[in-house]
Amino acid sequence: MADIIQLLPDHVANQIAAGEVVQRPASVVKELIENAIDAKASVIKLLVKDAGKTLVQVIDNGSGMSITDARFSFERHATSKIKTADDLFKLNTKGFRGEALASIAAIAHVELKTKQEHEDVGTQIIIEGSEVKEQEVVVTPTGTSIAVKNLFFNIPARRNFLKSNTVELRHIIDEFHRVALAHPTIQFSMYHNGSESFQLPASNFRQRIVNIFGAKTNEKLVPVNETTEVLTVSGFVGKPEYAKKTRGEQFFFVNNRFIKSAYLNHAINSAFDGLLKDGTHASYFLDLTVNPQTIDINIHPTKTEIKFDDEHTLYAILRAAVKHSLGQFSIAPVLDFERDSNFDTPYNFENKQAQTPKIEVDRGFNPFQEETRSKASFNTSYRKEPAASWEGLYVGMESKGTKSDTDFNEMRFESDEQTGDMFKDDTSFETKQSTYQLHSKYIVSTIKSGMLVIDQHRAHQRILYENFLKHITIKESVSQQLLFPVLVFLSQQEMDCIKQVQEDLEHTGFVFANFHNDHIEISGVPISVPESEVIVILEQLISDIENEVPDSHFSATDLLAKSMAKSLAIKRGQSLSLMEQEHLVNSLFACKEPNSSPVNQATFITISVDELDRKFI
Repeated sequence: MADIIQLLPDHVANQIAAGEVVQRPASVVKELIENAIDAKASVIKLLVKDAGKTLVQVIDNGSGMSITDARFSFERHATSKIKTADDLFKLNTKGFRGEALASIAAIAHVELKTKQEHEDVGTQIIIEGSEVKEQEVVVTPTGTSIAVKNLFFNIPARRNFLKSNTVELRHIIDEFHRVALAHPTIQFSMYHNGSESFQLPASNFRQRIVNIFGAKTNEKLVPVNETTEVLTVSGFVGKPEYAKKTRGEQFFFVNNRFIKSAYLNHAINSAFDGLLKDGTHASYFLDLTVNPQTIDINIHPTKTEIKFDDEHTLYAILRAAVKHSLGQFSIAPVLDFERDSNFDTPYNFENKQAQTPKIEVDRGFNPFQEETRSKASFNTSYRKEPAASWEGLYVGMESKGTKSDTDFNEMRFESDEQTGDMFKDDTSFETKQSTYQLHSKYIVSTIKSGMLVIDQHRAHQRILYENFLKHITIKESVSQQLLFPVLVFLSQQEMDCIKQVQEDLEHTGFVFANFHNDHIEISGVPISVPESEVIVILEQLISDIENEVPDSHFSATDLLAKSMAKSLAIKRGQSLSLMEQEHLVNSLFACKEPNSSPVNQATFITISVDELDRKFI
């Protein structure tokens, strides 16, 4: 039998490796920017076109590469970061696998320009699908410029799995934020389709956070600083009153590398226990410094998951540090009493000695003796009015004639409890109440065949969804003007999301008075929207647009209607009056599709009489 095992060609092996390293354009952005940081660049520029599908280019002013290094950098497992296996446990650089450039070159058109500082000219290399097409000398500034064009051009199936430009750009911005926050001393800039998205000058950590998430963020931050032998924690957490319903502002950095850790995230939530509203998540920007030998960052191709030697100790230290900061800056309640200024000593009495009050008692006073007394302690005398004798209190209590001492016929209770016969056939009760609320979650109603149980939250979502969809479609809505405009502070990318759906929002009843650099003025809202819910609705809408829930094959109109319905629907646990229950039931069955919520979840179930009968067998 002939041999059937053979070595894969290099270009096929590179494409397979690319499946682990390069999942989407954001993966390319991460790898290229991290290479620029390892090259000790102080200025890094990111250029993106069509959410990275057409172009991802990173330009830096780092150390650059020689001609040999430039060509060798695209080989598999070629790296300058490590030399032995022991180096994996004392890493201080970003990239170390030597797979990034080789994997990217296997699935895209790559153009590299690089020059070292002491050289007069640099090197240009053009690669298409792991094949070097051109290498020549070129005039270029000191540093490196890598342009990745037409990602997945030779793997159409992978390209078809990419999401819409909105979602892919969101992932690119997330990666850009993570790297920029981890290195505030480096100047970053980002351009998408020729327009500037971010311009981040070199600064400190707090200024970098403010430059990315807006000036309003500055007042939300509480500093956290703790130094121990095991761990050093520095950074900021958000105040509880500014907690959001999304997890967008949660960042852990270990030795200047962004990581994801559900275990450490639980430590933060534990520190905020009792301070957050239900359904909200605390914001945090925390940099953890540990000994590189106590962590393993080589357990995942994206290097966003890290294994710690002693997670329990880190958990305890992190939780204590955050809890201490919240208490230190009077964010968390403490065991202390509020000082009442009424008890403070006035300044003119501060040095005076307290005088002991003198009390004189008339030891000969008899309350049953009717006479005039003079008190020695007063200069004036007074005459006490003759009081009725104490025997007068009992006048009229004697029995009168033949009437009995106690006439029970005239006795009355303050309230008599009216109880009905539980077996009495009372048809009036059924006509008065046809719906019942169960545990403030479900509405129970009777039907011919049995019983109807409605989920009030999902049912109200369906009602609101169809109403919003109708208003947006026919472009007729009623808006209520606000006495004072609502100011909603947003970051630049959040502002762009709102502008994308501004027209549809106006058709639902929102009135935008003005757009500023960091906030929006809203002067009118739909009638069904309370003023206090405006910020919550917009935050939820931005989150849905960025993550595209539902997916790209749905229209923006449908997405907007679903997002607003989800934010405004009656919550589980909310008590409803009888009239509200009946209105909800009638409105649900007036909808075109009452059986399911906007996200295809059942709004009600029916339980027949036969099913109930079987329960009692």
